[in-house]
Amino acid sequence: MGLCSRGILDPEEKRRIALRRAAELRSRIADYLEAKKGIPSGMEKREELENKKQKILKFFGATEEDWQDWCWHMRNRISSVEVLKELLPLAPEEEEGIRRVGRVYRWAVSPYYLSLMGDEPWCPIRRQALPSAEELKDEFGVPDPMAEEFTSPAPAITRRYPDRLIINVTNQCPMFCRHCQRRRNIGEVDRATSREDLEAALEYIRQNEEIRDVLITGGDALMLDDSTLEWLLSQLDEIPHVEIKRIGTRAPVTLPQRITPNLCRILSQHPPIYINTQFNHPLEVTWEAKRACDMLVQAGVVLGNQAVLLKGVNNHPFVMRKLNQDLLKIRVRPYYIFHAKPVKGTAHFITSVEEGLEIMENLRGYTSGLAVPTYIINAPQGLGKTPILPTYVLHHGEDHLILRTWEKKIVRYPNVGKSGPEAPA
Repeated sequence: MGLCSRGILDPEEKRRIALRRAAELRSRIADYLEAKKGIPSGMEKREELENKKQKILKFFGATEEDWQDWCWHMRNRISSVEVLKELLPLAPEEEEGIRRVGRVYRWAVSPYYLSLMGDEPWCPIRRQALPSAEELKDEFGVPDPMAEEFTSPAPAITRRYPDRLIINVTNQCPMFCRHCQRRRNIGEVDRATSREDLEAALEYIRQNEEIRDVLITGGDALMLDDSTLEWLLSQLDEIPHVEIKRIGTRAPVTLPQRITPNLCRILSQHPPIYINTQFNHPLEVTWEAKRACDMLVQAGVVLGNQAVLLKGVNNHPFVMRKLNQDLLKIRVRPYYIFHAKPVKGTAHFITSVEEGLEIMENLRGYTSGLAVPTYIINAPQGLGKTPILPTYVLHHGEDHLILRTWEKKIVRYPNVGKSGPEAPA
């Protein structure tokens, strides 16, 4: 019998019912509260990360002022095994794997992101940044699973939806993520998109007035110099039908020093701007990342996170829950969890869809809705994002639905008001 059908209860009985329910709810997260003690967070490891930073600065003969200069990090990206060995312990098989992969795929990591790495080969930060021999065993992936080469109606443009598109502005990144969806574009040289191609992309947008949302990405969009980014945002502002600009960047995660006062000044002058970044593990949520995000928020930027579900990094419900809760602390809204794409060289990161659904089952109801992103599979051949949800509607009848709640309780729900108001003429 439901609570509403129990008739009039005295206050003490109501309180007893509420306390029993509170105890039941508390028991549902007891396992997580215990487990999260063992999930490392960048915010909690501040002293350890500072020690690693000092080791890196000493190796390069650099200063704190250098560390705060994002251009210094870009000039000193680690891309050789010899330098890496001086800064990080490498097992012989790991070293050999990096050398072998390096002859096929480019790799580089910023000093900042290197400072987040643990000593163990299975560290989730190392796994995202350092090459693995597993990359050469992939017989499943393809170079361009999103068919971006066939969804580019103009230079630097990718278009998969009716009212929005992407401008690809560079192939440069602070770090070349091992799971990158565009590793085919990395090449051997960092290149920004030419001004000529950017002009052609802008002209395409001008000629297609249904485009109201433009995503600037790459590579990492914030690897553009300030003047070019300011010019591009100004050009978009002058197109009447462009309502919002979005920027795709992992800089707050891999190189938070890129978020400078001048960059924030520029961004503040071109609202509305939305930045989607990619935190994949709580270890990436550091005090330096928080400072960068604080600066962006104060500049009026709206921040979202698009995590990628990666085997050996975050494919556990409690890790993803901790990540999303930590992100809300620094004012970054979890937006998407992407199922890893079948990009050539990345098959070792791909989980089963069932693992993704299990994570979603352990988010909905177990944490605030703000910490529950949408689980997405990108349909092949550029057919767009497809949300994947646990099944909550068990039966859809003429006058009722049978629903499964987040606690897996089965309830009947009346289906009334089916003939809604007509759309305005």
